[in-house]
Amino acid sequence: MYNGILPVYKERGLTSHDVVFKLRKILKTKKVGHTGTLDPEVSGVLPICIGSATKVSDYIMEMGKSYEATVTLGISTTTEDQTGDTLEQKAVSESEVSPEAIDEVLKQFEGIITQIPPMYSSVKVNGRKLYEYARNNETVERPERQVNIINIKRISDLHFDNDICQFDITVECGKGTYIRTLATDIGKALNLPAHMSKLTRTQSGGFDLNHSYSLSDIAELHEHEALQRKLFPIEYGLKGLPQIMITDKTIKAKILNGQKFYKSEFNAAIQTQVVMVDDESEKVLAIYEPHPDKIDEIKPKKVFN
Repeated sequence: MYNGILPVYKERGLTSHDVVFKLRKILKTKKVGHTGTLDPEVSGVLPICIGSATKVSDYIMEMGKSYEATVTLGISTTTEDQTGDTLEQKAVSESEVSPEAIDEVLKQFEGIITQIPPMYSSVKVNGRKLYEYARNNETVERPERQVNIINIKRISDLHFDNDICQFDITVECGKGTYIRTLATDIGKALNLPAHMSKLTRTQSGGFDLNHSYSLSDIAELHEHEALQRKLFPIEYGLKGLPQIMITDKTIKAKILNGQKFYKSEFNAAIQTQVVMVDDESEKVLAIYEPHPDKIDEIKPKKVFN
């Protein structure tokens, strides 16, 4: 039985669910889960949790992501990417757009920005996903959301062809960011229709694309019984949370039994979720969080025993 986190390279044409389904067949286990979906036409790193590591998938999703994307100026689409129907089209010439103008606009998108999720997305409104409304030609008010763009930069020259302009960007961002919406909004800032025509996720949850494994790689490693040593431990998926090292054996036992504690029992300021770690094995014992009603106490959120 495998336990751990595996950075998988998702090819274009596969859904995230397809990857999970194929891995369940390869590894002969049902305890496989992904850490946030990638659209079928998007390639890149998809961290996969296997066995007991499925308990930490939410925490990996909270960690940052990085992308490389191609922005196309001159055409906007219904889906905000290359898969949709054309909404608006406008010829773009070299006299209208300069690298300097684009770089200046990109700076406006760094930091906390407001996005409106695309209609073709899995964001739920009134219990239904937005793409369900879109497919039925229904309109619904989409909620604004705040997202964090840590860094955005142009990484290619401008390419003009057939009345469109294309350029590549790299984006480092927080959870919930829609890169195709970002591409569309960049176009709006330039007073031009735009869409995202290509996307690759290069980093997710601390895992890098260059160190990810294809499904065929994984099948071969499994066949030769060499996969387990490629898995990252559960602790790796929790490195975004503060940790408390536990030395007292009595407290270790209480943690594994899911008991509550007073905050004063630990030599640390506990204001958010915290990971309790066994000082001897360096294995995670549990994740604790402040009690919602008793400000002096903490209670277990997940126990790993």
